[in-house]
Formats: sequence, structure tokens, C-alpha cells
Amino acid sequence: MERGEREPGTNVRAGVKPIHLALHAAARMAAREIPREELERAIEAPELIRPAGLGRQAYMRRYHDPILDADMLLRAIVEETESELVVVTVYRTSQIARYLKG
Repeated sequence: MERGEREPGTNVRAGVKPIHLALHAAARMAAREIPREELERAIEAPELIRPAGLGRQAYMRRYHDPILDADMLLRAIVEETESELVVVTVYRTSQIARYLKG
């Protein structure tokens, strides 16, 4: 099985820890109308990962938001445990250059 392919009968991708949404992150995703698929793409194939404080990482990936009809940057603040990736919060921003600068 290739990295990123789903294991048969599960929601877990090969080589990637399971993604768990904290209650706050789930609420923010719903309120901000962020699709789960975009969150998974940002975590599984990020453009950039940066420290986010408190031992967390900010996973970032650009995508086209069909609701806003604009290119946006999805930022997921993730806390990694031994067994899973816990998404603490998630949001989108139009300030792509601000966050992806070298």
C-alpha cells in the first residue's frame, strides 16, 4: 500500500496517524464551512509546517475555496501524540504570503 492510501475498511491512511478533531476544532470547521477533505489534505500533504507554540505545529496548505471563490490558506494547529494527530483549531486566511514566506 502506498503512503496516503486508505487501509481497507478504515478511515486511516497508510503511513499517516489518525486525525482526531478536538471539540473546538470541530466547531470551528463547521462555523467556517471548512471541508474535512481540505483539512486532511493540509495535514497529509502540507506545503509548510511551522512551530505554533506549546509543542504544537501549524500545518499549512493553499486551496481554492468555492464558497468565497478565492485562493485561501488553510492552517491547522496540530498536537501530535504517540497514536494520533489532534487538531486543536483550524482556520482559513487570505494572507497567504504572510504565512508562507521563507
